[in-house]
Amino acid sequence: MKLSLESLIAGVDQRWKRMHTACALRSCQTTLLMRSVPQSRGGIRMGELWYCSVDCFVKAARERFSSLPARRPLEMPHNPRLSIGLVMLSKGYLTDQQYRFALAESKLTGEELESVLGRLGWVDEWQFASARAAQWGYPVLGRDRISQSVDADIPMTLLRSFSAVPLHYSKHARRLLLGFVNRVEHTLLHSIEQVTGCRADPCFITPTEFRYQMIRVTATQGSREVVLDNSLTPAEMARTLGGFALDVIAREASVAHCQNYLWTRLSGKSRTIDVLFQSRRSAGINKRDTFSSLKEEMRSAG
Repeated sequence: MKLSLESLIAGVDQRWKRMHTACALRSCQTTLLMRSVPQSRGGIRMGELWYCSVDCFVKAARERFSSLPARRPLEMPHNPRLSIGLVMLSKGYLTDQQYRFALAESKLTGEELESVLGRLGWVDEWQFASARAAQWGYPVLGRDRISQSVDADIPMTLLRSFSAVPLHYSKHARRLLLGFVNRVEHTLLHSIEQVTGCRADPCFITPTEFRYQMIRVTATQGSREVVLDNSLTPAEMARTLGGFALDVIAREASVAHCQNYLWTRLSGKSRTIDVLFQSRRSAGINKRDTFSSLKEEMRSAG
């Protein structure tokens, strides 16, 4: 009987310890039973980690932010086998004479070859998009296939910064088709998968198609975004998140790096907020498309 009682007490003690240590914050001082059980209503889950309260979540966020590197991960440069000019030449968009003249003009003036071609009016924006798609090995999508409104589960700030726009979304398959203007930003694709759990496939579109589709993009109901300067200290960033977590009664949290942005999503029962901590270095992270810029400048001048 004594052994049985000791075994029972030991078993109960082990289960109690597992329940009490369910909060992922090691320094958690919470002793209330229902706040120590992940299945209870309270607390915030971040991936496989669960925090029993906003206070514990804030402390964990501060520790995480303090351990972040000073520099954000940057997109690796893309070095295609063929230059944009050679791709256009191979596709028949340029004659050999036009290509040689534009190349000489580029060297003489110091302009990018794309800028020279746009200024001369020898290549239109769809041909630019097609050539970029060939360089990157992704498809190019025409306006005839951009015909539906899409709920944007992605902060509009990120879409504008990276010149990308949602074109099609399958809720059942959790797949998103994202159109890029200048280059495929793999950090954005990875961040979308981390935060939303949705796989994003890239393609190329023209600047006109980008502007056309951005008008058709609508924010997901019950969601909002806030952009903050990440010159804040880790403690200030964590306290800020804690305030937003209380505001939306957050139950889920996701964090991802997207070049010079730290993207945090807090999801409650009926509301979601995306908090973007933006580095000052991220301003102008993407130059505007050369062809689009030239057209706008010529339109203004004319």
